[in-house]
Amino acid sequence: MARRRFALDPPGIATAMRAVWREGYGIADLRKDVMAGITVGTVAVPLSMALAIATGVAPQHGLYTAIVAGAVIALTGGARFSVSGPTAAFVAILFPIVQQHGLGGLLIASMMAGIILMVLGALRMGRLIEFVPYPVVLGFTAGIAVVIAVLQIPDFLGLSGAGLGEHFLENVGRIARSIPSLDPLETGIGIFTLAVMLLWPRARIPVPAPLIGLVAGALVAYCANRWAGADVETIASRFSWSANGASGSGIPPIAPSFALPWLLPGADGEPLELSFDLIRSLLGPALAIAMLGAIESLLCAVVADGLTRSKHDPNAELIGQGMGNIVAPLFGGITATAAIARTATNIRSGARSPIAALVHAGVVLLAVMALAGLLGLVPMASLAALLFVIAWNMSEARHVLRVLRSSPPGDVAILITCFALTVLFDMVLAVAVGIGLAAALFIRRMALLTHTDRVDVENHPATLGLPAEIAVYDIDGPLFFGVAEKALTSLHRVDPKVRIVIIDMGGVPSMDGTAIVAFQALVEAMRRQQVAIILVGLPARIILKLRRAGIRRTGTLTYCRDLPRARSVALRWQRRLTEASSAPVQSVTSR
Repeated sequence: MARRRFALDPPGIATAMRAVWREGYGIADLRKDVMAGITVGTVAVPLSMALAIATGVAPQHGLYTAIVAGAVIALTGGARFSVSGPTAAFVAILFPIVQQHGLGGLLIASMMAGIILMVLGALRMGRLIEFVPYPVVLGFTAGIAVVIAVLQIPDFLGLSGAGLGEHFLENVGRIARSIPSLDPLETGIGIFTLAVMLLWPRARIPVPAPLIGLVAGALVAYCANRWAGADVETIASRFSWSANGASGSGIPPIAPSFALPWLLPGADGEPLELSFDLIRSLLGPALAIAMLGAIESLLCAVVADGLTRSKHDPNAELIGQGMGNIVAPLFGGITATAAIARTATNIRSGARSPIAALVHAGVVLLAVMALAGLLGLVPMASLAALLFVIAWNMSEARHVLRVLRSSPPGDVAILITCFALTVLFDMVLAVAVGIGLAAALFIRRMALLTHTDRVDVENHPATLGLPAEIAVYDIDGPLFFGVAEKALTSLHRVDPKVRIVIIDMGGVPSMDGTAIVAFQALVEAMRRQQVAIILVGLPARIILKLRRAGIRRTGTLTYCRDLPRARSVALRWQRRLTEASSAPVQSVTSR
């Protein structure tokens, strides 16, 4: 049964939650939300740890993101079914920030991005996703997937000394040089985990494949370390923690606690100093985070709308995402946005409202408090295998191949360019260049649609019988920069014997400032040539623009509704011109 659409409120907060209460919310809805939240929370635990590690920070920061940001965004956002937390799309952006500024810098950049997202929502920029072309989105997401996969190779193969950095080509070189240190046991655990994750869905048992794969990998690693004397690297062996006077290895079994981000360590391990220079250096990354966060969250909401026949409030969703990214860093959470995979799982599990996302956050919190010791047993190779699966799903390989096979050459070029720039440089450059190329391609296509033709007056019923002194031109298509000059060029070269030009502009839906300036130049040129102009079929709003620009009715320029009216005006003007030219010229002689 289709879910009832709810009316969009003005930009505000919690429009999704308020819409649920307006529609009525009962015990049956709560039961379904709880079951969906438990399912999604179970999936979110391993994903949050893996994505935090891929970003370059300790796994608990991914869990804190799912807990705090997941709850705040569910309460304040405008998308009913979206589930937010750390996502794979951010890895390519966040990893360099951690390398340069450490955990503290990453959390400050996340808060700055949250402020930008709230401003976008307040300015009603929620339709942002509609202006990002599909080849651009596909290109940079496929590029991010490649970057994620490459970053996981050292852990998957058990390489030592790889020391990955910010640049893709350098990382590839370091991995290649580290291949001799490959650990067969860790590679085997990674392959085993990957196989379990890929094959488990065929069993059709309603338990998430990532959970089963990581449990299987952890059991193998535990047995190898305990009874075979192996040294398989796990979360507990790589990460340690210290908080509230206590310390340990792996994940701290405590709830997220408040801490100012600028008091956390930077890249050198020392606490950051909040300064204008630091804010300025983080502004670019913050803009990139906000841009990607807006695209991801709104795209996720659109996908959820398609699956549920509901309607989200895009402006409120941006505000909710912004609030989540402001609050979460104060509790150790990294950048968050809506996750399409978790949202789809939420919908398939029967979710009815944002309450399901709140339950998901509670499940992750319980896992941190009660299962931290067990989570520390997960091997790094298994987490790398999970990220391989995430990267593959994110790459949308089938859609990429479809675009490469069937799309116009321009779209193919945009996709390949965005992909290459994302992999070799960064996503911000890729999106900026991709949107620029798409805009240029759009202008070119529009230019091809706009044309000016001289009408054969003998073959048009409305112009039949017009004398040679009257020419009729037809302009079709929008007039804007890059097009106006080309469209109006032929009008500058009218036959010298033509004294009146009728311009049928009924097919011109819009004119920008550049076109108006070009049209002014045409009118002035016609006036100097003593050629009268009749403009036909223009909408009232374009006539108003032309009048404001000084193109008003005169004795040699007027506006007509249609061609029959223009024909009669042109014939009257032509008779007047003929009479004026045939009048006798009186000679003046001196006395």
